[in-house]
Amino acid sequence: MASFKKIKGGWQAQVAIKGTRAARNFSTKAEAVSWAAERETEIRKQHETGIDLSKTVGDAFDRYGTEVSPRKKRDPKWEQNRFAFIGDQEINGRAIKTIPLHEMTSDLWGKWRDHRLDVDKVATSTVNRDFSLISNVYTVARREWKWVAASPTTDVRRPRDPESRDRRISQDEIDRFTLASGFDECPVTKVKQRVGVAFLFAIESAMRAGEICGLKPTSIDGPVATLYNTKNGTRRRVPLSKRAIELLSFLPKSSDSDAPLFGLTAASLDANYRKIRIAACTEEINFHDTRHEAITRLSKKLNILELARMVGHKDLRMLQIYYNETAENLAAMLG
Repeated sequence: MASFKKIKGGWQAQVAIKGTRAARNFSTKAEAVSWAAERETEIRKQHETGIDLSKTVGDAFDRYGTEVSPRKKRDPKWEQNRFAFIGDQEINGRAIKTIPLHEMTSDLWGKWRDHRLDVDKVATSTVNRDFSLISNVYTVARREWKWVAASPTTDVRRPRDPESRDRRISQDEIDRFTLASGFDECPVTKVKQRVGVAFLFAIESAMRAGEICGLKPTSIDGPVATLYNTKNGTRRRVPLSKRAIELLSFLPKSSDSDAPLFGLTAASLDANYRKIRIAACTEEINFHDTRHEAITRLSKKLNILELARMVGHKDLRMLQIYYNETAENLAAMLG
């Protein structure tokens, strides 16, 4: 039952129902009465359903980031940073993190989606990735924490992802990029040359940029490279071709076994790759296109299970995205 008390500068509302108490100060009695009525309804619903209606979106983000994210295989910092970014964005003049979890309806999440697409101009894949994370938060909040009765994200229309890239890298483009990097099949001494070697090594191994940068001298054991920091968090042993091993031989030798084998960070690889790409007039080629090129080439040497194991795809359907053989080459195979 609610009670109201005149205090200095306004009114205090007090609510006490079934052992649950709450109090808040307001500048006017009308505000106090309105809040008390809403709070009483929330408390009664909470007792009836067991759902804690006092929690905000920010509370859910914080708890998930603290308890759930660190148990995942990938670096928890990515999710924690996404929660901080999304929580600070506003809907109808309110920061998302301050909105009660049960009040953040599918309509509001839809408005957030449209703002990200139409105003912020982010890619649909980014919005869908964020929605998947938010959906996971609601799932845990509903099943384990009893903070919400249902997930509003299930009713939010997801934007359609763009078609996957279908891009082969020609030998002419490879030659131009290698020339612009300064790599000439000799031991490398400059950063640009190491990027050139990384580019060629990626085409041979199908490794991602981050996986290449994470290689250390201890990662290489004969014709096999062991990757500990992969996209899906699972350790992977990658067989290396003779050409891949030859490319590694051009890199400077280091006495530090923990030093990056290529002497590059993901940021320095990306920055220097972009510069070399411009000099080589190959601006259309992303570094990740090397993975498409590598998988397409490797498909001629390995069967589908061997290929999936090498490149780390647990879902064989993913190989369809990366297999980019041209229709002309397929026609030539038919004879």
